[in-house]
Amino acid sequence: MKLVVGRDDLAAAALEAARTAGTEVERLDVRPVHKASRGFVNDAAVDVCELAVVTLLQAAAYDRPVVLLPVTTLVRAQHQTLVTMGNLSVRDLAGRSVGVRSWSQTTGVWLRGFLTEQYGVDLRTVDWTVYENGHVDSYQDPSWVRRAPEGAKLQADFLDGRLDYGIMGNELPADDRIRTAVPDALDAAAQWSARKGFTPVNHVIGVSEAAARENSTAICAMYDAIREMAAKDEGGSDPVGFDALRGPVAQVAAYALEQDVLPRAVDFDELVARSCAALGVPPARLGG
Repeated sequence: MKLVVGRDDLAAAALEAARTAGTEVERLDVRPVHKASRGFVNDAAVDVCELAVVTLLQAAAYDRPVVLLPVTTLVRAQHQTLVTMGNLSVRDLAGRSVGVRSWSQTTGVWLRGFLTEQYGVDLRTVDWTVYENGHVDSYQDPSWVRRAPEGAKLQADFLDGRLDYGIMGNELPADDRIRTAVPDALDAAAQWSARKGFTPVNHVIGVSEAAARENSTAICAMYDAIREMAAKDEGGSDPVGFDALRGPVAQVAAYALEQDVLPRAVDFDELVARSCAALGVPPARLGG
């Protein structure tokens, strides 16, 4: 099998577990890790792949042969990802320009969900600009979202003042002029998570249906190894298992449907059923 996982510790644990189970696995070094998602979802270029949770949801909605292995590789607060350089705040979005790398980018889906849920923003009153396609070939951005000209860059447009706001996570440039549009953003994120009972999930692990059927023992061993690592983590920040992932995945799926990121609703139990059918195991085997 071929594996793409960004974190070295998780990759090492998964490789050792699979090999102990009798399956040889090759790790491919793809950085940033999201660059592997398109080939995985559309062309089955790899067998086991870290990918954004919204990409996993889109793959299910468009009936791609991909299933969820219920482990998390990245969780983080998201309120701080809406940034500006002027005197604007989250309350001033109507009629203003906002850039985001891709409309289906998971960070953007979470942040726009907060905007509608907490701040009463009508997303269609905002001038949205996106810079890249999503990872699932069948998907098209909503008609009310504008595509940046060929060659334009989100960071440059933001820093040069062509955008009032940007939604940026890891790609946020270093510049002292930048500040969060949500006041006390990390406190707001902590309060949101306390109410919901979970932190936003960004990345999970997907498995091709073919690999799941052919290498179920090895893939379940990978799950066990990552679960054991999570149990030893004193912070306990990375949820593992269907029960642990139900809340955040169901929430981001609801946000994605509201934002025209998904063509239909994707229920969490559908993901559970697809995974268990491909792996030939009951939900309890994977923490559900």
